[in-house]
Amino acid sequence: MLVGCLALGASVGQPASDDATSHRSFADVEHWASVFDDPARDAYQKPAEVVRALRIRPGMRVADVGAGTGYFSRYLSTAVGASGTVLSVDTEPELVRHLRERAEKEKTDNVVPILASADNPRLPRGAVDLVLLVDTFHHLDHRVAYFGRLRRTLAPGGRVAVVDWQKRETPVGPELEHRLPREQVVEELRTAGYALVDEPDVLPYQYCLVFRPR
Repeated sequence: MLVGCLALGASVGQPASDDATSHRSFADVEHWASVFDDPARDAYQKPAEVVRALRIRPGMRVADVGAGTGYFSRYLSTAVGASGTVLSVDTEPELVRHLRERAEKEKTDNVVPILASADNPRLPRGAVDLVLLVDTFHHLDHRVAYFGRLRRTLAPGGRVAVVDWQKRETPVGPELEHRLPREQVVEELRTAGYALVDEPDVLPYQYCLVFRPR
């Protein structure tokens, strides 16, 4: 595991760095499936509650960026319905293969796996109603530039939702040094051209921040 460090010497009042605090290999699908799809995760991740709080409706096109093994896929698939689409995005080819196999097994025909680049989610322009990133934000490098480019993929009225770990000790979750404060996420998205428009209070250990382009 390669771990990035926060840069020193940042300007006062500005985030120290928008580099990832954690770089991991996700090629071992069997291992990550045991982690991401652990039934115990439901108690704190509350996927059904998150999807409801984000007001996902039938017919929407939702991108699950950093989809991993597809933990959120079936909830998003049900929410958007047969007339909607779930774009399940990941940068790891083995995970994307797993996402395809999972969609076939679960018969979620509205789930479309996408192999992304590290700096580009490979989403269609002007077509996505909601981009959801769960436990993914702190894995991205150069986030201000990334989310600046991401704006072009949003449909009119489109939103970006970031769910990530609170910067405090919790019973589950990554090491404290890998977590980013809520305020840093808000500032980075503001710098990238977004405004915070909602903050559903549904999770015990994570923040849920919803943004729209300004």
